[in-house]
Amino acid sequence: MVNFVIRSVLIGLSLIFVSVSSQAETKVQFALDWKFEGPSAPYFLAIDNGHFKAAGMNVEISPGKGSLDAIPKVATGAFPFGFADINSLIKFLDQNPGAPVTSIMMVYDKPPFAVIGRKSLGIKGPEDLEGSTLGAPPPDGAWAQFPSFARANGIDVGKIKVEPVGFPTREPMLAEGKVDSVTGFSFSSYLNLVRLGVPEGDITTILMADYGLKLYGNAVIVNTDFAKNNPEAVKKFIIAVGAGWKDAINDPKAATAALVKRNPAADSSLEQRRLELAIKANVLSDYVKANGMGGIDKDRFAAALQQLAETYEYKNKPDAKLYYTDAFLPAGGVSLN
Repeated sequence: MVNFVIRSVLIGLSLIFVSVSSQAETKVQFALDWKFEGPSAPYFLAIDNGHFKAAGMNVEISPGKGSLDAIPKVATGAFPFGFADINSLIKFLDQNPGAPVTSIMMVYDKPPFAVIGRKSLGIKGPEDLEGSTLGAPPPDGAWAQFPSFARANGIDVGKIKVEPVGFPTREPMLAEGKVDSVTGFSFSSYLNLVRLGVPEGDITTILMADYGLKLYGNAVIVNTDFAKNNPEAVKKFIIAVGAGWKDAINDPKAATAALVKRNPAADSSLEQRRLELAIKANVLSDYVKANGMGGIDKDRFAAALQQLAETYEYKNKPDAKLYYTDAFLPAGGVSLN
């Protein structure tokens, strides 16, 4: 039944979508995994700076409610492109074999999964977590990876008091000293604490990727049936996305302005900081500087699949080729220079 629905929607999609080469500007839907915040600004800048228009596309960007919202949108064909956590994509494909979705461009070379603590509460590094109280929302992506992070750093989770918290109360509880640290996305939890009045010098950000976590983060994903029928459109989309990120890295203020146009209620200075933190910690890694944006290291990805098995029981043998392809990337990746 699910396959029938997927294929039916795809038939409709193939009828709606006209090849980019045959029409000046084709409407293209792009599903984000979250609200319109700083890290989504490069996609709006790509629109405003004409990169999608140059690719023959009129791109419409939609907010999301997490990767598990974005991935099915693309898998069903409702959206040809999306943005989602690759680890969530791996699990989705494991649980839905044959679903027509894969990732085509790595964006967060270093995932934002982090433990955020306060120095005044005794948290300066991973070694301080034993004997402390950790606030963790049960559905949190960073909490899901915490066992692998703990294992990589020789941390005995049994010696940590884990306090289940809700997303709305996570940072307030840390700000009030009711917990010593929390799990979350590095740039979001950090800025939420600053907004709550916690001095920046008191905040400790332990990015799991800097402490043994080999997993990748969010990537651009595509419906594979769409990609098969429109390979040139997919290539052009990637180039336009890369151009948007390049522009945002060079001018975060302009990128934030493009975001605020779509989300007038956003705090411009706060979202610019959020974007800058994401660029520095998650996007512009040493690997990306050397190899361009969008690609992955095959050995690291193989190790990541093994590490994911520490927290997730695969139903099927993992196959890297199902989760990522560089077939649509330009040679050498997308240059940000």
